[in-house]
Amino acid sequence: MPWLYYSLKEKHLLWAKPWQEEIQKELTELETVKIGENCFISSLANIFAEPGRDIIIGNNVSIGAETFLHGPIIIEDGVSINAGVYIDGGAKGVIVKKNTRIANGTKIYAFNHGISLSKSIKEQTVTSKGITIGSDVWIGANVCIVDGVSIENQAVIGMGSVVTKNIPNGEIFAGNPAKKIGKRN
Repeated sequence: MPWLYYSLKEKHLLWAKPWQEEIQKELTELETVKIGENCFISSLANIFAEPGRDIIIGNNVSIGAETFLHGPIIIEDGVSINAGVYIDGGAKGVIVKKNTRIANGTKIYAFNHGISLSKSIKEQTVTSKGITIGSDVWIGANVCIVDGVSIENQAVIGMGSVVTKNIPNGEIFAGNPAKKIGKRN
């Protein structure tokens, strides 16, 4: 529960801050990862970046245990990524804008495989369009978001949904495939 880091008492911060500094220092030394101020990254998070596939993490971001992040990914300020979330930026990347919440078990993949019968699946061309998730978005637990999707600001995605098309500003979508079920008022 990474959000608890921000409510720790001073006596707990005495060990928690140096622990976080060590985790984040190791990530920025070994990978092409940039980490902002006042972040919490679980020691059990799996963060993979490489030249050309950077991961940029803004300020006040929390990343829970058993997450898998593979760049290119930009995570803006105030984002919370809970346990078991998978984000793979493919070639074009994933952008998560300010103050968005991504619940446990969500899968976000900014790439896709071809399915032509002329080649075996393992020989198929991989494509990537990228994914953008706006500010102040809430993505419920176990949501899947496919390549090429844009989710606009203040949208809500219901638990277990499969997002296959763009979601307009402030709308609530749920289901498989996700369909509009309401609007934030």
